[in-house]
Amino acid sequence: MGSRQIVEKSLSMLRSLPRISLANIRDNPNCKKKSKRGRAQHGGDKHGAGNKGSGQRQNFMRLGYETGNNPFYLRVPQEHYYRGHHLKREYPPFTLLQLQTIIDKDWVDISKPIDIASIIKSGIYTFYPDQKQFGIHLTDEGLDNFSAKINIEVQWASEQVIAAIERNGGVITTAYYDPHSLFLLKNPKKFFESGQAIPRRMIPPPDAIEYYTSAKTRGYLADPEEISKERLKLAQKYGYDLPNIENDPNYNMLCERKDPRQIFYGLQPGWVVNLKDNCILKPKDQDLLQFFNS
Repeated sequence: MGSRQIVEKSLSMLRSLPRISLANIRDNPNCKKKSKRGRAQHGGDKHGAGNKGSGQRQNFMRLGYETGNNPFYLRVPQEHYYRGHHLKREYPPFTLLQLQTIIDKDWVDISKPIDIASIIKSGIYTFYPDQKQFGIHLTDEGLDNFSAKINIEVQWASEQVIAAIERNGGVITTAYYDPHSLFLLKNPKKFFESGQAIPRRMIPPPDAIEYYTSAKTRGYLADPEEISKERLKLAQKYGYDLPNIENDPNYNMLCERKDPRQIFYGLQPGWVVNLKDNCILKPKDQDLLQFFNS
């Protein structure tokens, strides 16, 4: 076929083809995507928030909670993984490194006994008694760099932490505070402005009595003679010379302790602190004195 015939055939083909118009123009396949969400069974219109109930709201359930009628710890009752988890006491951690930092920055006065109130006042630590948090757990991070000689009261401490404080000539005590007392220690000014009398600190619950009466954990209800023996045993175990605090010029400060019913240093139960007049009101009635001292 010659070139002339090819040209004529092409022209005849163009004459028979339809003209390009809006009626026969089409987009390429899949060149456009729908901006509208589909129905629920095709991707959902719930924006990733689930179906009914608290799942479609930001009503997050507590840690360990499972929906349904039969949670895991009831399906496998032999293990008891989560049973009573929401009732257990928590102790938010506070490291020796953080303690040394606030001491170096003079955010806490080491010439006086240190308790949870003075640590909270430094602004580096906080806790929430309404969330089952019962005070400070002093951890061993920064163990090798800790060099302060202090008298500190915490709620939980390990053997390594106790050894780190006592090798520097310091003293550590573990003490229990009930939730109401912890609210007072967290914000003493708010309580004093209410004009109420300082309450008594409650005794530990039955499952905490063993810890706070043990000399190994330096419990505040332990026998002082047993604590002295345990201090010597711990020094022999970790291989350091136990400083003689009896000859220390700050012996009185190092030996200062709170009464088991006392919440604040220097303030007894039953006293009323008047911030407006800058004075302290003390009860004189014998029945009140007997009640708060019992």
